[in-house]
Amino acid sequence: MQLRMKDFKRFEKQIILKNVGVAGQKKIINAKVLIIGIGGLGCPLLTYLAASGVGTIGIADPDKIEISNLNRQTLFTTYDIGKYKVDQAKSCINRINKGIKIKTFKKKVTLKNIKSIIRNFDIICDGTDNFETRYLINDECKKMKKILISAAISKFDGHLYKFNFRKKTSCYRCFMPDKPVLEKNCETDGIFSPVAGILGSLQANEVLKSILGLKNGLDNQMIIFNSIKINLRKVKLSLNPECKNKC
Repeated sequence: MQLRMKDFKRFEKQIILKNVGVAGQKKIINAKVLIIGIGGLGCPLLTYLAASGVGTIGIADPDKIEISNLNRQTLFTTYDIGKYKVDQAKSCINRINKGIKIKTFKKKVTLKNIKSIIRNFDIICDGTDNFETRYLINDECKKMKKILISAAISKFDGHLYKFNFRKKTSCYRCFMPDKPVLEKNCETDGIFSPVAGILGSLQANEVLKSILGLKNGLDNQMIIFNSIKINLRKVKLSLNPECKNKC
C-alpha cells in the first residue's frame, strides 16, 4: 500500500515526528494488525490504530451489542443494541478513515479456526475476557511466531504485556501456568470505564511502537495500572523452565 499525497495532510502531525517520518508512516500503512475482542479494550485500540493509519486491521468477535456494553465500548450507541459488534465497529471506522481495509471475523476464536484467522496478520492484539481464549491465542501466536500484545481489565485495575515470539521470549503460560479457579472479568467483577480507555490506548501505543521498531518496548515486561492510586509499574516476565510451551 502506497502513501498517497492526501495521506500527508491527514497524518502530518505524525510524519513530522522524528521517530516516525515518511518511512515510519509507510510502515504503519503497510502494517497488518488483528484485534480479538471488540469490547472495552478493543474499541479505543481500534479507534487509535485506524486514526493512525494502520492499513489492514482484522476484528474478531462473535457477540452482539448489549446495553451493558455502552458504559465503556465507545464505538457503539443505543441504536446499535442487538447488532453484531464487528459490523458496527467496521461501519464506525469507515467513517473515520475509508482508506483502511477492515477484515471482520464474526466468530469465536477456537482451536479449529485460530490458525486461519491470525495467519495473515503480523501483530495480534488480545482483548478477550477469559483465560481459555487467552491461553489459546498465546499458544498459537508462539507457534506462528507472531507479536502478541494483550491487555486485561477488572474493577479499577489493568494489565498490559507484550511477547515478541519472533525472538526467544517468555510467554503467557510462563506468567500464569494454570488457569485460576475463579474467572475474573468485567461481567463478574465490574469495571471502571476509564480503565478500559486507558489500557486500550496503551495497547495501541505499544502496537504502533512495534510497527515502527521503536526501542524501550514492553518485550518480556508487563505494565500494571491502578486507576485509584494513579500508579503505573513494570514487572519483568521471566522464562519459566517448567512452562508447558517449553519456552
